[in-house]
Amino acid sequence: MKNLKDMIQKTPCRVEGNADVQISDVTADSRKVQEGSLFICLVGAHVDGHDFVSSAVKQGAKAIVASRPIEVPSDVAVVYVDDTRKAMEDMVPFFFDYPARKMRMIALTGTNGKTTTTHVVAHILQQVGYKTGVIGTIHALIGDKELATHNTTPDVIDLERLLYEMAEAKVTHVCMEASSHALVMGRVEGIEFDNAVFTNLTEDHLDYHKTMDNYAKAKAILFQKVSTPGTKSPKAAWVNIDDPYAHVMMDAVNQDVCALHTYGMNDEKADLYAFDSHFTGKSSAFKVKYEGKVYQVETKLAGRFNIYNTLGAIGAALSEGISMDTIVAAMKTFHSVPGRFELIDEGQSFTVVVDYAHTPDGLEKILTTAQEITKGRIIVVFGCGGDRDKLKRPIMGRIAARNADIAIVTSDNPRTEDPATIVKEVAAGVEEIKKEKPSLHYEVIVDRRTAIQRAIELAEGDDIVLIAGKGHEDYQILKDRTIHFDDREEARKALKG
Repeated sequence: MKNLKDMIQKTPCRVEGNADVQISDVTADSRKVQEGSLFICLVGAHVDGHDFVSSAVKQGAKAIVASRPIEVPSDVAVVYVDDTRKAMEDMVPFFFDYPARKMRMIALTGTNGKTTTTHVVAHILQQVGYKTGVIGTIHALIGDKELATHNTTPDVIDLERLLYEMAEAKVTHVCMEASSHALVMGRVEGIEFDNAVFTNLTEDHLDYHKTMDNYAKAKAILFQKVSTPGTKSPKAAWVNIDDPYAHVMMDAVNQDVCALHTYGMNDEKADLYAFDSHFTGKSSAFKVKYEGKVYQVETKLAGRFNIYNTLGAIGAALSEGISMDTIVAAMKTFHSVPGRFELIDEGQSFTVVVDYAHTPDGLEKILTTAQEITKGRIIVVFGCGGDRDKLKRPIMGRIAARNADIAIVTSDNPRTEDPATIVKEVAAGVEEIKKEKPSLHYEVIVDRRTAIQRAIELAEGDDIVLIAGKGHEDYQILKDRTIHFDDREEARKALKG
């Protein structure tokens, strides 16, 4: 509960009506307005909040934030601003008492690896007795309590509300994913970050960012934020030095405020350097050099890409004051993240893995991991989402064809596009490689359920079946509806026959 006259001090505005009114809640969704709410009229690509003012007032809104003239009853205050989104970013964190200032805020950004790294950091922190909050692609967690999320990084109001709940629940550390969209669109405004990790940058979201340089600059916003002076210390940034865009993140760090660290597997000068790695289908073991000492790390996370994820998590944990010996012990008890190289075992002789890989780099990494751990054939089921970057479709087709023995092209989340058209564009990339790799067996099966069944039907002995693209998702988005669909469930059904 806040007084409107205090809230408006946080943003440039002009008020019509009585500003001396108690505000019970803040929302930009007229359907969520309750008695005493402040309703913010956001202008989106398809919907203008100004068109829903009368509905908000009927439901009990006591004040409206608007950027153009509106008509309301005399007992409803109107806060006029130039930009309602900017006003929201200014006022909402104050309304919720700046919850991010009360907890250590650890943010992870990058194309791939954010979810796994976030959960690994949280696990390490939990092992030493801290209460953690997690915010990301799969879900939000307050301790062990799970909450659904709709975006990798929620909007300002939902995020501040969630952080307020975490602070009230005595959470000490929040581990959150920071997407490029969220950083550019201001969803994390008002949050004081303490610790930031960069995983990698590969082709994705170019329908939004247009170029890789723009995409990198969007990610670098996090490193500007973590090195802005605030109310807490210390501040730290960890950057994957092996990534071609590492310098963009490093250049964004103000080292007078924030300690800059690196990790990697190619550069021995990295602050955390991993080497001598060994893999099985269910685990990884490697050595890490840190401050002149060498540590043996063992984890149930398989694959080279997961060593990078683990290094990022180790770095973040070190900057939170946790010793390397404690971290090494904690890694032995971390299992996996749903839909991230998740093993599906129904007693079959071959290996089945479900993974969220939906970018060219993500797909290549899980296929490379499969090559490292598999004696038999690699069978991959994959596709591309609709209404998203079309340029990556043939690229992913070529990657699958180069690295797999059997490639099955299928539907992902087609959204408003025709699934057959998407599949055809992906298959064009497969066809290119097929000309130079005649041994490749590939099929096009638009129905995803049938494609998964076919892959498992073809598998035998030491083969590995990779079902890529949807991971933890339990739905499929079609043109006119969203249906229940879970790759893990479908794989289990197919294995059981």
